[in-house]
Amino acid sequence: MSTAAQALNDGWVVAQRNLVKIIRVPEILVFVLISPIMFVLLFAFVFGGAIDVPGVNYREWLIAGIFGQTIVFGATFTGAGLAEDMQKGIIDRFRSLPMSNSAVLVGRTASDVVYNVLSLVIMALTGFLVGWRINEGVLKALAGFALLLVFGYAISWVMAWVGLMVPSVEVINNASFIVIMPLTFISNAFVPTSSFNSVLKPVVEWNPVSAVTQASRDLFGNTGVGPGSDAWSLQHPVTYTLIWVVGIIVVFAPLSVRQYRLTTSK
Repeated sequence: MSTAAQALNDGWVVAQRNLVKIIRVPEILVFVLISPIMFVLLFAFVFGGAIDVPGVNYREWLIAGIFGQTIVFGATFTGAGLAEDMQKGIIDRFRSLPMSNSAVLVGRTASDVVYNVLSLVIMALTGFLVGWRINEGVLKALAGFALLLVFGYAISWVMAWVGLMVPSVEVINNASFIVIMPLTFISNAFVPTSSFNSVLKPVVEWNPVSAVTQASRDLFGNTGVGPGSDAWSLQHPVTYTLIWVVGIIVVFAPLSVRQYRLTTSK
């Protein structure tokens, strides 16, 4: 078997091991599904009547932003899962097996895609209940969901690297919160780009979370008056998002594998 094929095969076994936790520890699934519902209901009913987006209902416009935020937050499962395995000695057991060095990382990031799929399904159903609608057809909607999942998968590699650098669940949760909160809130996820001042507006326009959110709105047909910006990143959000996806994976996948080898060789 080739090296790539072995890595994929071993990664699939590790992914199955991670997914078995859903059955054995159902509390994990409960919290994964409750969080998206809470975000949708909280923002829809708390901010729904306070923010005006010309040309579209705010609740309908909001859902893509919550999708983007939840996908990014979902990537923390990768870092936390790896940190937990490090603490419990699971990684040491993997070292004794004839498996690819990248299998643990491939399996971890792949299994977290399943968590993100479940989150998107629950959020979409909740969104329909509060007034969200898909206005551009099924194929474009599926493309929107696929783009969100691919973006979340890329962020998972960042968190995998962080999880191996700082092998502590508590530190991962705190560190990711400090980084992800500004990343998601200084974006167009919850308020239009035009509402930001001249200092923050360029940051918002080139923020990858803004791009994936805008791309989702375009594909779902929830744009209203459009992106409200002349920046290339928001005029071509799908392309800009894919550039980020490729760049993140190209940089952080090798870094994560290298860090895994360094960590397990100690």
